[in-house]
Order: sequence, then C-alpha cells, then structure tokens
Amino acid sequence: MCRPRVTLEGMTATAARTAVTASPGASPGSTQTRPWPEPGIVDVLAAASRLAGLVERTPVESYAELDRVTGASVLVKHENLQRTGAFKARGALNLLLTLDEAVRRTGVVAYSTGNHAQGVAYAARHTGTRCTIVMPQGPNPVKERAVRDLGAEVVLHGATFDDARVYAEQLAGRSGARLVGAANEPAIVAGVGTLYLETFLQAPGLDVLVVPVGGGSGAAAAALVAAAVAPGVEVVAVQSAASPAAHDSFHAGELVARPNASLAEGLATGTGFALTQQMMRGRLTDFVLVTDEEIADAQRLYLTAAHTVAEGAGAAALAAVVGQRERYAGRRVGVICTGGNASAAELRRCLDV
Repeated sequence: MCRPRVTLEGMTATAARTAVTASPGASPGSTQTRPWPEPGIVDVLAAASRLAGLVERTPVESYAELDRVTGASVLVKHENLQRTGAFKARGALNLLLTLDEAVRRTGVVAYSTGNHAQGVAYAARHTGTRCTIVMPQGPNPVKERAVRDLGAEVVLHGATFDDARVYAEQLAGRSGARLVGAANEPAIVAGVGTLYLETFLQAPGLDVLVVPVGGGSGAAAAALVAAAVAPGVEVVAVQSAASPAAHDSFHAGELVARPNASLAEGLATGTGFALTQQMMRGRLTDFVLVTDEEIADAQRLYLTAAHTVAEGAGAAALAAVVGQRERYAGRRVGVICTGGNASAAELRRCLDV
C-alpha cells in the first residue's frame, strides 16, 4: 500500500489540521466508524516547541555488526535513552501540557503495561497533576517501580492490558478524572511525532523506517511525519505474532480483537485502536509480524553488537529487518529502539540463561 506523496509546502488545510489540545480520552478499541480528528504536521511542530528542554534529543547511531548481519546500512534511533527509558514521555507530556488547570486539579487516569504509564506519571509530576495508573497484575517490576517513584498511584487489576483499560475507564467515570488513552489521543500522536522529526533530521536519506506497534501511536506519527517531510521514505510497522491485533486490524480494514499473548509487553494489545488505525491506513507501506523468539534474538543482538539494552518492543523493528534480509539488504534503514525498560527476567530469557 502506497502512502500519499505530500510535501510540507503543499499540505492542505485538512492534512495540516488546527492544533490539537485536550481532546477527550475516548475508549480505545471503539468500533465507531466516524472519522477521528487527526493531528497534522502543524501539531507536531507545535509539540516540538512545547517539549523543548523537557525531552532528550536522543542519538541516532550505526553499528558495523548490525550492518553485517542485515546486509543493510542500519541507523538506530535510541529512544531507549529517552527520559523514562522510552518514547512515550513525548506524547504524554504534550497531552498534559495542553490540559487546562481544572482538568489537572481533577487528575488523570491512565492504563498501561508500563511505558505509557511511566510517560504519563512523568508528565503528571512535571505539570503537578494528580495521577492514577492502572496496570495488569504482575507487571514488569522495573516499570512498576518507576511509575511509583514518579509519584503516581498504581492500581493493579486484571491479567491483560485490556482488563486494565476497562477498569481505568470505570475509575475515570466514577472520579471525573481525565482518561488518558494509550493511542486514541491526537495530542499524544503529535508529541510522538517529534521523535520522527528528529530522526529525519539526524538520518537524512533513509530508504525505509521500521517502527514497532502496540497501540500504534509510533507508527501513526511516523507515517504522518514521513508524508510531510520525507515522502519518499517507506514506513513499515511491526508487531508480535503473539499479539497481532493492530496488524490484523490494519490488513482487515476494520478494528478486530485478537489473542494477546506476547511477552513483549509494549506490543501486547488485544484490539486495534481507532485513531491510529485510521492514520496508518493509506500511509504505511506495509505492516508485518515477527515472533517473540525473533524479538528475543534481536534484543541479544542489541546487547552484543550495539552494547545497548532494548526491551522486547524496542527490539521488534530490528527483528523485522534481520528476519527479512532480502527486503532490506543494500538499503539505508532506520530502526526505532523505542524503549529499554527490560526486567532482569526478560534479559535472562533473551540470553538463554
């Protein structure tokens, strides 16, 4: 599927929508068919200004061993070095900075397997917003501790991301707090878009950009920014075959629910998300699956070849490039290492110890 070739100068008023501020945190996985308000490149540029000095301009690096293994020229965007250890801080900060004082006083409720939780907790601390995070029971202990250390109240509920989502919606409904969804949030997508503005500036001349997907804010933002400033770049999304809801929703052309069993918690969602699916359709070049075993191999490769820690979701893009060598060989390929919040058990598993 080809993306529309849109130049920054030629963007229409529809594509470059008015700045998105505090849109309601609608229920993710909603089957509604009405169009969602999409952020545009104007919103991403506004987010870049808003976030200046509050997030890191993370490095883009190349590694000879990754080039040898893939046959490509691989450039890694290290969002595992971002504040909170993942890219999610960008979107959460952008959203909370646009909320008015009355909403901040009432507070926010978010749901997450970890990195979105940390991003929202970090943003809440910065903005002085009361914050409750709902996580599935038995979360990654590294992420849970980090959320508590950032001052958020943590509620453990249910076995999966989707169980936590339903309970968070109930909490928000009872308390009047603003529900902060993981993907159906235009301001979050715009904030995440700042990552891709940086990437295209730091790594000009990319042929392909490969992005991992859980809820899809990263891939939606990548496709948006690429269409505006680097229309010749292919954008390929990747998800775990053990949690393929976003992948299957994209290819089906409608939101679907799927089994959610991936060990890579950042990829583990059981339904597609309306806004991000809407944004990915017509813009992504492709959406592929990798196995959890391939993800673990890519985590190990990051450790040995790049001397960097990637959690499972953070290694998924590299796993896709390694697994489809013939597709990427000889090309200049950007991969996003979206997070590095791996637990000790996860690292032992990928090292087979």
